[in-house]
Amino acid sequence: MEMTLRWYGTGFDTVTLKEIRQIPGVTGVITTLYDTKPGEVWSRERIRALKQEVEGAGLHISGIESVNVHDAIKTGAADREVYVGRYIETLENLGQEDIHLVCYNFMPVFDWTRTELARLRPDGSTVLAYTQEAVDRLDPETMFSSIAGDMNGTVLPGWEPERMARVKELFAMYQGVDEERLFENLRYFLEQIMPVCRKYDIRMAIHPDDPAWSVFGLPRIMTNKENVLRIMDMVDDPHNGVAFCTGSFGTSRANDLPDMIRALKGRIHFAHVRNLKFNSPTDFEEAAHLSSDGSFDMYQIMKALYDTGFSGPIRPDHGRMIWGEEAMPGYGLYDRALGAAYLNGLWEAIEKGEKVNGAQ
Repeated sequence: MEMTLRWYGTGFDTVTLKEIRQIPGVTGVITTLYDTKPGEVWSRERIRALKQEVEGAGLHISGIESVNVHDAIKTGAADREVYVGRYIETLENLGQEDIHLVCYNFMPVFDWTRTELARLRPDGSTVLAYTQEAVDRLDPETMFSSIAGDMNGTVLPGWEPERMARVKELFAMYQGVDEERLFENLRYFLEQIMPVCRKYDIRMAIHPDDPAWSVFGLPRIMTNKENVLRIMDMVDDPHNGVAFCTGSFGTSRANDLPDMIRALKGRIHFAHVRNLKFNSPTDFEEAAHLSSDGSFDMYQIMKALYDTGFSGPIRPDHGRMIWGEEAMPGYGLYDRALGAAYLNGLWEAIEKGEKVNGAQ
């Protein structure tokens, strides 16, 4: 296991590489070319410049999150071949620059959905939160306008203004796309990119849908154990894997997270470990990573990762805003640094406990 932190890049992230370097145990970053749009080819020159910047700060790039998949691929549009070709070219360039992990998602229109960016918690911190009742009262455009007004000039991944300006157009693209068609379009995409993944040993890690159910009537398929195992089986290649996000799969209380981790042994290439606090099955908020602050048993989650031999990058996620920090909601420095320290502590205790038990 390697502890990492997500970093959006100079000019986009309030957190600096120098600050990340000072978090005990964090040796790498999960990053991206944040100003690229889905369907653009990432040049070797820009990838190399990003690598040099990260390495100059004493860190390294542990993986890319995300190389976004164009909606033409997700919908199976007539021009999807063009965008699949560009995606393959980007993977080729990443592989040639010695980057071997790519996280992506196959969510229609929205990367993830929250209804509040700064819900006040009893401890005075603010967090991302979701209520289904709020979603049911809003149409997507109204919802985006409400959220954008709370962003204080920041831009959230998956909610970029230029993308949200096309909401009606994007929804029209998905008319007639149900879950089965989305599965088939994902199969096609994976089959097309696997040769370049095998050539450069690039591990593709699909991120779960968040929340793990349909929002605004859009289909979602990365939601539960049955579906994720289906995705692994339909393109049964070790390079086709999962970014196991506890906070995304965990939005559904029906998902047994440690059990899912064990069922995916060998196919989890990347892990986001975070905690949620549920007020009802469809009203949840981000919590501190500590088990007792939320609804998940973080020890059992980390134990399942350890028991299955997980050796990839892991990162804390969706931290609270604490100590007066102003940052992209969910992506400040302070609470994520606390989360990294906590997860490292759990891992060390599990590892040492296993060695002691094994010696007895």
